[in-house]
Amino acid sequence: MSTPLSRFTADSLPVEVYASEADLGRAAAERAAATIRDAVRRRGAARVVVATGNSQYAFTDALREQEIPWGRVTVFHMDEYVRIAADHPASFRRWIRERIEVPFAPAAVHYIDGNAADPEAECARYEAELRELPLDLVCMGVGENGHLAFNEPYQASFDDDRWARVITLTPRSREQQVGEGHFATVEDVPATAISLTVPALLAAEAVQVCVPEQRKAAAIAATLNDPVSTACPATILRRSPHATLFLDTDSASKIDSLR
Repeated sequence: MSTPLSRFTADSLPVEVYASEADLGRAAAERAAATIRDAVRRRGAARVVVATGNSQYAFTDALREQEIPWGRVTVFHMDEYVRIAADHPASFRRWIRERIEVPFAPAAVHYIDGNAADPEAECARYEAELRELPLDLVCMGVGENGHLAFNEPYQASFDDDRWARVITLTPRSREQQVGEGHFATVEDVPATAISLTVPALLAAEAVQVCVPEQRKAAAIAATLNDPVSTACPATILRRSPHATLFLDTDSASKIDSLR
């Protein structure tokens, strides 16, 4: 059992700080496994949304150590670039396939089709799949500019009636993708993506937000200190008591005043 260095609550949001990214990943994996097992015990199945990206590596690696009834789990992901092939190295479908579908063999994986001829129709199709039954767990991160999935500053809506939309990436988000090594230049990063909306991300019974690394420290400080607004979409987490924010000492390094 991974033990946090500290725990506190930011408004309604439980926050846990761990000594390392690996410890953070293990703690989140333990919590996710328990949530999935409970859903399967109660309803016979679990429906889980999983984020992609470098910040989720420790979490998904640690899932290998957990006892999870994957044969009863349906997996969704939360965003995908428009007009990107499923086998592109930066495709989020490829990320989910390689890090979730292949190693764990869940009962089903529902993919956002970035190659869909009509992205708006693809949003409607995916939203319908998400809404078929309750979501048990969402596992996500926070972007360097405070975005959730690809709900960007000032573009996000906290009361959106849609669960999936086509969005335009901000320059900061495109730069993050280059910095993480997924694209060679900003110009190579697709300008648009299909993303689950904020209400969709918070619709699950439990929400886990894994945010390691120093490069996320400013975004986390804003998440926990700034007024709740779409200027920093992640601030809405402070109104989400069913969520837990998992940090390491690097990502928590700018929030000492809150501990």
